[in-house]
Amino acid sequence: MPQFIPAGTGLFTMGLLLTAVHILIGLLWSAVLIGFARILQGWLRKHARRLLDRITGTVIGAFGIRLALSN
Repeated sequence: MPQFIPAGTGLFTMGLLLTAVHILIGLLWSAVLIGFARILQGWLRKHARRLLDRITGTVIGAFGIRLALSN
């Protein structure tokens, strides 16, 4: 049995409890990420989008140059 289930406890019950804790932590983490994204929404739309567009353009340009110079 997994090392995080204490000896002498019901496997199904403890497994169900650990699963519930895992789901709860995942939901809380997702809520925190959504909250920060809403707070930073304006900055993300302007600056982050521009940065990602520049990075994408650079990568596509580099692939094009590499393709043009290959045999």
